Amino acid sequence: MFLLTIHESQIIVGESYRKIAGYLPENRQVIVITDANILKHYGDFFSAFPVIEIGIGEKNKTLHTLTHIYNRLLEYNADRSSFIVAAGGGIVCDVAGFAASTYMRGIPFGFISTTLLSQVDASVGGKNGVNFGGYKNMIGTFNQPRFVLCDTAMLQTLPEQEFVSGFAEIVKAAAIRNAALFEYLEQNIEKALLRDSEVIRHLVIESVKIKADVVQHDEREQGERRILNFGHTFGHAVEALAGVSHGEAVSIGMMMAVRRSVAECGFPQNQADRLERLLVRLGLPVTTDVPAEEILRTLLKDKKRENNDIHFVLLNEIGEAIIRKTPVKTINLCDNLK
Repeated sequence: MFLLTIHESQIIVGESYRKIAGYLPENRQVIVITDANILKHYGDFFSAFPVIEIGIGEKNKTLHTLTHIYNRLLEYNADRSSFIVAAGGGIVCDVAGFAASTYMRGIPFGFISTTLLSQVDASVGGKNGVNFGGYKNMIGTFNQPRFVLCDTAMLQTLPEQEFVSGFAEIVKAAAIRNAALFEYLEQNIEKALLRDSEVIRHLVIESVKIKADVVQHDEREQGERRILNFGHTFGHAVEALAGVSHGEAVSIGMMMAVRRSVAECGFPQNQADRLERLLVRLGLPVTTDVPAEEILRTLLKDKKRENNDIHFVLLNEIGEAIIRKTPVKTINLCDNLK
């Protein structure tokens, strides 16, 4: 088992979800928020708790879902002494974390992270939120869960597409901060795709280390934490417009950022080709048919925009990211889509 701490939040990799009782506060009402996929595979275990079920998919990451959760919390007579456990992927954790952060002005919560994408990224770092007006994570909070339990054995029940989607966040973490991890994934890609337990555990731990280190220094994304948005500034726009999964959108977004890196930062073309080969080998998309003008229009609504500037995360080399503040009026995305 691997354990590290981000501020007051414990990240536990390799622990069984069945041992959750050891991480829960004593003498408190515990309420589980989850979805039908988790109940299908693990419902017998979670039936020991009061359960709030939410819908599956990005379309349920909304204020309407929050209203449903708040109503159910009231039905369960939840108060500030209660404790919420979100069991699921990034959407469940985002929504449940936001609900817990705002119900009665905040009650404590923890995560059982069940997807590759959420174990390496979405459930770690204290960001919680919902989409609004067609834009990603427009309403949210910074609030750390008491714990994030990552049982890598649970990844065996993931559908193939959802499993593969999670690799985009591992590639992101390696590309911005750890060239050795990037090389490890290249060398162990076949085992990773076959869900080899040791390889997956190593990838999750190393990805969590990267995110934890960044978040420790900049919890509220005022500076260094922006590097975690590599692939996301473009990717969120693609996700909204193309209807692809978050991981697939981030993959496309990374390649758009890499093309910009080649043009603006001297990022070597052979390294850009290397990153593209890795994404393709993982089964992730690297291009989109969405017109550049539509992506730009959506990009301007991104929460990372500040006045008339957008912070783009680019690469100097694999393992070294830079943040470039770019005036909106100078942005031309046509070359980034090729």
